[in-house]
Amino acid sequence: MEFEVAHNSYIAYHASTRKGDSLRRLLEGHSHAEKLFLLHVWWPAFQHFNNLYPEYEVKDFRDGTRFLDFAFIKHTLKLAIEIDGFTTHASQISRSQFSDHLIRQNHLIIDGWRILRFSYDDIKDRPRMCQQILQQFMGRYLGMNDVPVKSISYMEKEILRYALHSEKLLTTHDVCQILCIKEQKARKLLKVMLEKKLLEPAGKGTERIRSYRATDDILLQMLG
Repeated sequence: MEFEVAHNSYIAYHASTRKGDSLRRLLEGHSHAEKLFLLHVWWPAFQHFNNLYPEYEVKDFRDGTRFLDFAFIKHTLKLAIEIDGFTTHASQISRSQFSDHLIRQNHLIIDGWRILRFSYDDIKDRPRMCQQILQQFMGRYLGMNDVPVKSISYMEKEILRYALHSEKLLTTHDVCQILCIKEQKARKLLKVMLEKKLLEPAGKGTERIRSYRATDDILLQMLG
């Protein structure tokens, strides 16, 4: 119910700011797959739609327009998010359409866009994986500069920065390496960060924690 209320308000707001073809595209283009992405991936990962624009209009390389399924824009970061159904596979379109699709994507990159693509099947069957990809991306490109965490030390900030940027889960050994400290000191730091809810266990065990990740609260504050 919370998602439905937030989603209805989100679409209603963006509809109120548009007219003509842009409004038509929003009402027609934001359909089942796009809503499923928000429900299964974006909302569980971030709990809000701040800075996320549905059916975002951009100029293409032929001075026409095209629409991105979603655009996340914050500061200098421009992220295009596209949802691909199996029927949009290259075998279902002509060779010229396939070439045009690639050239359009290349021009987006030239214009400063980052691009993430998700299949409908992954959104439906592997949503947690999609959430982690998005969270990892945000950690890498937004970093820790926007995280207004109180009472956070320099060492804790460096550990969080590594956890957000790394392609693997954080371990005690990683903390020893990045801070040049002994294992006992690293374990104490990690314990404090668990208590502050900066980190959370990444594995199934709770008594013997072997790996860690940044909490959803940290990711929410970073996107805020």
